[in-house]
Amino acid sequence: MLTGSSPRLLSFAGHFLRTPPARLVYPLASVRVMTAMGLIGVSLLGKAYAQTPAAPAENVKAESSRTLSEVTVSGEAGTGLPKPYAGGQAARGARLGVLGNTDTMKTPFSVSSYTAQMIQDRQAATVADVLASDSSVRSTGQGGGLFDAFFIRGFPIGEGNLGEIAFDGQYGVAPNYRLFTDYIERVEVVKGPAALLYGMSPNSGIGGVINVVPKRALNTDLTRFTADYGSDSQVGGHLDVSRRFGVDRQFGLRVNAGHQEGDTAVDKQSRKATVGAAALDFQGERLSASLDLISQVERFDAPSRPFLLPAAGVVPTAPDGKRSVTQAWEWSKVEDQSALLRAEYELNKLSLFANVGGAHTTASRLFGTPTILNAAGDTSTLPAYFKFDIDRVTADTGMRTRFDTASIRHAVTFQVSSYRDSLKRGSTNGAAVLSNIYSPVARAEQSVAAPAQVSKISETTLSGAALTDTLSMLDERVLLTLGARQQRVKSDNFDPVTTALTSSYDKSAVTPLLGLVVKPWQNVSLYANYIEGLSKGDVAPLTAANAGEIFAPYKSKQTEVGVKFDHGSLITTASLFQIDKPSGQLTGNVFAVDAEQRNRGMEFNVFGQIQPGLRLLGGLTLMDAKLTKTNNAATLGKTPVGVPSVQANLGAEWDTSWIGGLTLTAGAFYTSEQNVNQANTQELPAWTRFDLGARYTTKVAAKQTVFRASLQNAFNKAYWSGVASYGAFAQGAPRTLVVSAAVDF
Repeated sequence: MLTGSSPRLLSFAGHFLRTPPARLVYPLASVRVMTAMGLIGVSLLGKAYAQTPAAPAENVKAESSRTLSEVTVSGEAGTGLPKPYAGGQAARGARLGVLGNTDTMKTPFSVSSYTAQMIQDRQAATVADVLASDSSVRSTGQGGGLFDAFFIRGFPIGEGNLGEIAFDGQYGVAPNYRLFTDYIERVEVVKGPAALLYGMSPNSGIGGVINVVPKRALNTDLTRFTADYGSDSQVGGHLDVSRRFGVDRQFGLRVNAGHQEGDTAVDKQSRKATVGAAALDFQGERLSASLDLISQVERFDAPSRPFLLPAAGVVPTAPDGKRSVTQAWEWSKVEDQSALLRAEYELNKLSLFANVGGAHTTASRLFGTPTILNAAGDTSTLPAYFKFDIDRVTADTGMRTRFDTASIRHAVTFQVSSYRDSLKRGSTNGAAVLSNIYSPVARAEQSVAAPAQVSKISETTLSGAALTDTLSMLDERVLLTLGARQQRVKSDNFDPVTTALTSSYDKSAVTPLLGLVVKPWQNVSLYANYIEGLSKGDVAPLTAANAGEIFAPYKSKQTEVGVKFDHGSLITTASLFQIDKPSGQLTGNVFAVDAEQRNRGMEFNVFGQIQPGLRLLGGLTLMDAKLTKTNNAATLGKTPVGVPSVQANLGAEWDTSWIGGLTLTAGAFYTSEQNVNQANTQELPAWTRFDLGARYTTKVAAKQTVFRASLQNAFNKAYWSGVASYGAFAQGAPRTLVVSAAVDF
């Protein structure tokens, strides 16, 4: 548990800073620190890398006035992070799962990669805060709620009880419900199904993959303390320490520790969060290895909740974002421990890698999901005391090699992987509580007993093997990527009371990949791909004539074409895509796979700087989503739940000429109407939100210091922000002020 562990971590960091490197025995000291933190688990994956700190904000204007040299990024996995692009907000490339780090202009996919500099300057506390800047992504969770969930290209990611965010390319390691940015260097999004690249997602998400890259020891020493404040009284601090050791500085250690607590901008709500993370790495001539350890705890009193609506209900006007029908005595607490150990050995043109890891999550909460009863905003909520225990273990091994055949260069990867999770759950119900979204009513505290038992309700194993080959021709002007993954899905479900096995699933499928990049000019890439996603097939219910029939995993298919244009300091991209997702349904008394959702779309994205000192980051996503096959005339041809036709974002930063070191920022976010039900009779209105901010870089007592201020939802727009796939919709956050000061010692 992290309670009490962060002081130990801070104590260690202080001792570490006072201890000369020659007196530290690195491996032993690191192991002792990890034991003291109470962190558990191990895991392996790929090759370690060293990162260089993002340029200090005070140097941005000076650097932007110089001619930017071309950034070259190795496409070989594990050789290092793709470098930040002009402006520093986004990177030149991203990790493509089994394919490794790949340059944006050599990638046959639409990808985004947000840097540590962008995370710091936006004061993004969670991955959801970072992805608010991506027009292909919309969050369906609440900042003051239990978990973060997303839609990517109109399909849900992260709903349910199992995390779907990859950690350094690996499922099963990241904290389950929410990721803090304290320990994150990059947030990457690969858009579209990616079963071949990452394997089948734990919760069958097919809209894309979110991957976070952890912080590693930098090439230069860093000691940074950040103090922050958020309205109404969220106060916190974060320590980031980086050191390298050894004759050749082959050993690295990065420690991050943070704590926040106090009242939030939502009425009655308070939050306490603590995080401790350590990343160790070794970079030898042939052997590279890294170990990541994370522990985090987050507790809310009066957590935010989404709303449900009866079938014949009307969506009321959204209340002020500060209003909350959650009772002051309702609460949630989530504790996560994660670990990832990675190793890679280079042997001539052959690289061998092995990966093993895991995570453990415990969640307890006492709250309910309110149902809006009428247009006047009256609600009814049934509080319940839930406990969850989630265990995940993941491992993979494989090899990478490069060779030439005639005038064609091959980059081949073979990987064997395994993932396993187990979910335990218990619950006890309270009594219904009545309130109103416009005038919340405080009700007497209920004494709801903790569940008598927490029983296993499911266990899933995903295993398989993948083989890919990227063929490079004509001096890398033509790149063809071919691949296939064989995936087996084994799942057992249990009765929560008797623990008896209620259903068992064991099926497999093969998913292919075809990706093509053609570069008619050095700064222009034309690309196309065909790739599939996997979702666990259904088991026919007991009410069907074919009860118990097990269906093969559902294959979602994407075709996409696009163009990327590198203008030198600005990259613009455009793409067209179509994703078809089948599903099962009961027609008459027979269950069959004869339902389908089809999402067609266009994406336009831009990142970089349009002139020295003026940076842009944004995009536009247009979608035509339909239920193309259903057994109900009322839903056939309708728009799926939660999928807007237009999503648009634009963020800008301007380094002022009249005050050196001052940067002004602004962001605009637009989402069109979203349907709450499949019949399209209930709809959330379109909304637009604006953020404003500023930062000032200077020196205080000869120490590099950055002051930042952000006003989120600057005009206090009241709106419904998004809809989950099951029809629950979230309230937009109120106007929130966040300020911080970061000092490099």
